[in-house]
Amino acid sequence: MENPIEAVDLSRAFGEIQAVDSINLSVSHGEVFGFLGPNGAGKSTAVRMLTTLLKPTSGSACVAGFDVVKKAPSVRKRIGVALQDAAIDPLMTGNELLRLQCVLHGLPKRSGEKRCKELLERVGLTLAGDRRVGAYSGGMRRRLDLALSLVHEPEVLFLDEPTTGLDPTSRMALWEEVRSLNQELGTTVFLTTQYLEEADQLAERIAIIDNGKIVREGSPISLKSAVGAPTLRIDVSEDSLEAARIVMTRFGEERPARRNRIAIGLDRGTPGITDVMKALEEDGLEVHHVELDEPSLDDVFADATGRRLEGGQA
Repeated sequence: MENPIEAVDLSRAFGEIQAVDSINLSVSHGEVFGFLGPNGAGKSTAVRMLTTLLKPTSGSACVAGFDVVKKAPSVRKRIGVALQDAAIDPLMTGNELLRLQCVLHGLPKRSGEKRCKELLERVGLTLAGDRRVGAYSGGMRRRLDLALSLVHEPEVLFLDEPTTGLDPTSRMALWEEVRSLNQELGTTVFLTTQYLEEADQLAERIAIIDNGKIVREGSPISLKSAVGAPTLRIDVSEDSLEAARIVMTRFGEERPARRNRIAIGLDRGTPGITDVMKALEEDGLEVHHVELDEPSLDDVFADATGRRLEGGQA
């Protein structure tokens, strides 16, 4: 069978703004695929094209075996979508919304009631099923939104930044639910996120998008190992910054860092820290803070774009 998601030179422009620029994607059956990038990178625009909500300017895409433009109704029957800006009626209860979704998908009444009960239990909202959604927390709303997208047992599930704005506990609970769906049901998941840890935890493969273009693609392990040396970060006073940079770049290539911080890819790894600190001391440079990190997805993003992923560490 063909892959559940295929995109070839997929593009979308809004006037002179190229939101998505000739991206190519191939997602396998039963895979959790991460689409990582900062706000405004083109993630949501790509998802809207793949879910038939937005027509491409050029290029093509097939989802669940159907062209997203020519066979849009067939695509919609086979996908589940939980968008970042999904509107949920706050005056309805979780049960009412799920039953309505069952009716829209043509499920018989008895089957729909059984499906609602199963889904509320799956997302941990059984006790809150008869409460109005307006009284739900942010995490509960996102879990309900996930349940709504699963009513018709979709082949492919699109999650557009599903944990944005959630507290760490709610975020981890949603991660567990996504893992469970993938492992127990074999659901193919296309996950967009700006959180490095989320992509690292959930995705088997990742595509990093920036300014509408895919700049890196591969498994988290392979992407991080390709960056190479660990990153040494040192904080110094502003008036010592240039002198410290001259010293440190003798020990590795400079990497992007925040203000009053210098970062290098430390060629010798951990044993090289002693040499760097000794050289800085010999030049009379005071160091306020030192840290050494193994390559991360933030380093991958920095290597590909020349800057850090804003908010990516949140």
